[in-house]
Amino acid sequence: MNFRVVIPARYDSSRLPGKVLLPLAGKTMLQWVHERARGSKAAEVIVATDDERIATAARSFGADVAMTARAHVSGTDRIAEVAAARGWQEADIVVNVQGDEPLIPPAVIDQVAALLHTHARADIATLAARIDQVADMADPNNVKVACDVGGRALYFSRAPIPWNRDAANTLTPASLRHIGIYAYRVAALRRLASLPASRLEQIEKLEQLRALENGMEIRVALARERPLADVNTAADLERAERALSVRP
Repeated sequence: MNFRVVIPARYDSSRLPGKVLLPLAGKTMLQWVHERARGSKAAEVIVATDDERIATAARSFGADVAMTARAHVSGTDRIAEVAAARGWQEADIVVNVQGDEPLIPPAVIDQVAALLHTHARADIATLAARIDQVADMADPNNVKVACDVGGRALYFSRAPIPWNRDAANTLTPASLRHIGIYAYRVAALRRLASLPASRLEQIEKLEQLRALENGMEIRVALARERPLADVNTAADLERAERALSVRP
């Protein structure tokens, strides 16, 4: 299996401006993400950005940088531009590792790429983890996913799904938190980027619903290693700092 990793990185962030360049345990968040990706089996790791500050920082630690258009509204669009510019083939696999995941385990990156490689009919692969706290199930910042018996995604939601009718506010073995890492076949990536935002996507503010609404198959598996949540707030940043200070 051969795959690539692209890390889409933008400077603007409503809650933590410039967060990918914020210092964490002696390195920028972006450098931590890049090092984690380089620890995977990816043939290439590319930082995709439209901001020269990010590009300069990435080049300073040896990253391969692709400058992309400012008009992109999502990481998917940015990665699609990289795939087109570099002439990747439609069957090639590319993994989207978000720039605010400094604690992403390299094994998780390998797992999501292997999951897509294993399922030839799938367009996209992603991962999930079991929810073990009721509060996490209710939190709209934790995206939930429901799957069929074969591991195909049925729906993603910010709401608690599935809802236990007979025992409200309780967890079930089907209570899964989505982990925001994706592997795409380049053909699917291009198609997804070309489609308009869908109805359910606009309601939930979840881009993966665009793929489901347009009949694309998303494979889901339980992550073999459970990554910590991504960094969106100052509290998340402090938690990541503590974790990185004790991890290799």
